Amino acid sequence: MVKKSEKKALSDIAGIVEEQGLTKEQVVNILRQMMEIRALENNISNLLSRAVLKGASHLYAGQEAVAVGAVSALRDDDLITSTHRGHGHAHAHGDSAAKTPEARQDHYNRMMAEVLGKSGGYCRGKGGSMHIADVEHGNLGATGIVGGNIPVAVGAALAQKIRGEDRVVLCFFGDGASNTGNFHEALNMASLWDLPVVFIVENNLYAMSVPWKKSSKLPDVADRAAAYGIPGVVVDGMDPLAVRASVLKAADRARRGEGPTLIEAKTYRWFGHSHSDPRAYRTKEEEAEWRSRDPIKTLGHELIAARLIGEEEFEEMDKAVSQKLDKAMAFSEASPVPEGEELNTDVYAPAKWSDEDFANDRRLRAMIRENPEQFPEIMYSQALTQAMREEMQKDERVFLMGEDIGLYGGAYGATRGLLEEFGEWRVIDTPISEATIAGAAVGAAMAGMRPVSEIMYVDFTPLAMDQLANQGAKNRYMFGGRTRIPLVCRTEGGAGRAIAAHHSQSLESLWTHFPGIYVAMPATPYDAKGLLKAAVQDDNPVMFIEHKMLYKTRGPVPKEDYVIPFGVADIKREGQNVTIVTYSRMVLRALEAADLLAEEGIDVEVIDLRTLKPLDIDTIVESIRKTGRLVGLTEAYENTSFINEVMIRINEEAFDWLDAPMIRVAAANVPVPRAEVLEDLCIPNVSRIVEACRKAVS
Repeated sequence: MVKKSEKKALSDIAGIVEEQGLTKEQVVNILRQMMEIRALENNISNLLSRAVLKGASHLYAGQEAVAVGAVSALRDDDLITSTHRGHGHAHAHGDSAAKTPEARQDHYNRMMAEVLGKSGGYCRGKGGSMHIADVEHGNLGATGIVGGNIPVAVGAALAQKIRGEDRVVLCFFGDGASNTGNFHEALNMASLWDLPVVFIVENNLYAMSVPWKKSSKLPDVADRAAAYGIPGVVVDGMDPLAVRASVLKAADRARRGEGPTLIEAKTYRWFGHSHSDPRAYRTKEEEAEWRSRDPIKTLGHELIAARLIGEEEFEEMDKAVSQKLDKAMAFSEASPVPEGEELNTDVYAPAKWSDEDFANDRRLRAMIRENPEQFPEIMYSQALTQAMREEMQKDERVFLMGEDIGLYGGAYGATRGLLEEFGEWRVIDTPISEATIAGAAVGAAMAGMRPVSEIMYVDFTPLAMDQLANQGAKNRYMFGGRTRIPLVCRTEGGAGRAIAAHHSQSLESLWTHFPGIYVAMPATPYDAKGLLKAAVQDDNPVMFIEHKMLYKTRGPVPKEDYVIPFGVADIKREGQNVTIVTYSRMVLRALEAADLLAEEGIDVEVIDLRTLKPLDIDTIVESIRKTGRLVGLTEAYENTSFINEVMIRINEEAFDWLDAPMIRVAAANVPVPRAEVLEDLCIPNVSRIVEACRKAVS
């Protein structure tokens, strides 16, 4: 019932509804969606209390007005990114996308099933509560990393800018995320390029348990917008129509090409951060005060007071929500748990390579070995440029982004001339913001583009690790195989220029560790071009690691269009006595060592892996069966280098063929030193390789 003293103020709702051009059906849908979110969250809380539901669930109850109000301001083709507390975002967006009662029930069913880890869920049970994504309808997914979705939203908005479309990206995150580097990098980049993204910070007063006043000297998160030259708006997050009005204005601004807006919705979560949270950091009085402003009760009372609905209609809505939840639970309980066979599915998008591609690579390699003079000889850096140019000419979805890649042409000249040919929205110079360069690539890929990002040195890629490893590499699996992330991260590593420990490492083993991302490390111009073209065409994230000492090396490269399928090693030199397995610059040193050893009568086979993931173990095993001996060679640190993984695989699959213990030649377990004499000692040289091979055959 509505108290008499409230009637005068509450009657204003009719004017607000009219001002926003809402129909009765639309405003009732806003109320219904909030009620359905609340019912879902209360049900999840009950399941957690009874230990029926396992794992972490971060409940959205109390904040419903933000998700529902914001999403109601969007068009059907707009996009959203979400957070670990994302049930509300997922429901508001999915329910709005569903156009029939049956579709809405199906959406509710699939949400509940996903929370319970069932195969009928949106992500087939692989994402769970923190990773619900209806990618088909433009929900680019929820992330368990605080602030992890903000760069992704920037990338999705960048995709709209490049394509000249007027879709808007709505990015939800909490007040805690505004203290992360992702927040600042992303807002700066979005502002700089006037991207069509609306940032919504749901300030529920606490980042887990830490109050906002202990996180910032500013009273409002929105105050930070001024640093980036964009509007900062504070709105009552307990009022869905107030949120809607703010988002409508921000979305219109974004569609006009005027850039992003930061909206801070002041709100409150009914439950703790998670089920185990005792909420000792806030008082019962504070909780009661906020509960008195319950957005569902408030809007319901306002609509009744304005005679937009009757009390009986409100009660019927409540019953309908309960029935809908019962159906969702019945669906979830009937839905089977994922089959064991599902464990290894959805990690990678299917390979595109045909038998013809594999055969063509074999043919070209044979021709280069036998008659290299029939092909033009170009530099490694030129081969990379050719690869990018050809792919950009073929596919307008391909674009480049990174530090100093435009007018400067890249730190090692690999993008020289491409800006002049393709323009500043296909070859984009970015701020120094490694995390957001990587995250924007993820978002752009999810939104249909094929970005080639560049992180200047592999030493800097740990700054982008969350975005590439957590948001990019895990994306397809986490969202049940419903996404494709066709992105390339170009970078370079290795020693040789006496530039010390922060610019000389070989960190490929960091990237081979994560499922869902491929790793390519070409040694020759032919391999560099063919592998980069393959990487751009692939539907998976690819870490493409070049070597700083290879850019000026020269080699034959065919004029014809070709790709090198991933997972195919190249025998750079055939031999009978010992196998060297290596990659990147060390291939050249292995070949030098092999020539010297040939003078002693030791016949060395040199295998260039070309791609570390996928790994061509079959070629290695076949070589071991012939030579019986292995030397693993890498420029990476000896401790946990990728060559150790290769040796373990050989031990598992070719142990019976080994006639001697395997030997590894790797970099010293010290930071790469500046002094040339120490740097030379730090990484494998030809004499160390020769000595290892002698030992293997002795």
